[in-house]
Amino acid sequence: MSKAIAVLHGAFGRAAVYHLDRSLLSHAHREGHLLFHVGAALPVLRISDETRVIGSDMAGLINPWQPHSMSVSEGGTGVICLVLYIRPEWSQHLSENSKFQGLRFGRAFIDLTEGARALVDRIAAELLGANHANQTEQFERVLFELTQTCFDLSWRATPPRQHQIGMTGCFRDSRISRSLRLMAECIDMGDNLVLESIAHQAGLSRPHFFKLFREQLGLTPNIYLNTLRMEHAIERLTASQDQITTIGLNLGFSYQASFSRFFVTNGGIAPSDYRRAAASDRRGKKGDNTGE
Repeated sequence: MSKAIAVLHGAFGRAAVYHLDRSLLSHAHREGHLLFHVGAALPVLRISDETRVIGSDMAGLINPWQPHSMSVSEGGTGVICLVLYIRPEWSQHLSENSKFQGLRFGRAFIDLTEGARALVDRIAAELLGANHANQTEQFERVLFELTQTCFDLSWRATPPRQHQIGMTGCFRDSRISRSLRLMAECIDMGDNLVLESIAHQAGLSRPHFFKLFREQLGLTPNIYLNTLRMEHAIERLTASQDQITTIGLNLGFSYQASFSRFFVTNGGIAPSDYRRAAASDRRGKKGDNTGE
């Protein structure tokens, strides 16, 4: 069964080691996303229109809002991977490289150097170690070094046509900008969101809305909405004591089973398992600070 082995939240975003035995549907993240193989079977990662098998010598680099999916052989050993979700705003103040702004990688897949692989192994070991929670400053330095190294590798001999992968944040049509605001407001207020209604309020027919949305953002409204839902769910799972059923209801799911199924297909693990792993990290920090 898929599970979160370790999860660490910080100013940088999120870092986790997952053991996944099921495939992930196409989804996206607001953060820059880096994926590395740590053990067991090899996953097949699809980023936009590129597909590769990820081994220990390769990394998958996903720009903010770039659709991606992952295939895992079901019934086997599953795959153990290190996944990083790096907030662009965290990385921006740490680098003067103009391309680094927004954390937009030049290529979706890179071959890891020995130095980069050593950083991957070090971060994974820190996450899996019992005392990783009291080493946040050092951890973030290593994390940034790995992110910067992968970023630089992604821009080596990169064809110019690949420089604009993912959502840029510049929308030519004000109706799309309005639809994004409406989605965010509905999620924040816990309203049941219907994309047809969003399209109507933005002044577009449903077909035109879906077409224009994909043209300007590079992903479908459904994937964008699911990303907002996942972000809200993760925030509530880690920052509140709300029951999982309540969190799901606030996101428009009538039953906990429906919410759990959504969380699994978009995040690979159950919401209860994510909460457990994140809570373990918080307990570790508290214990380190009190000398327990």
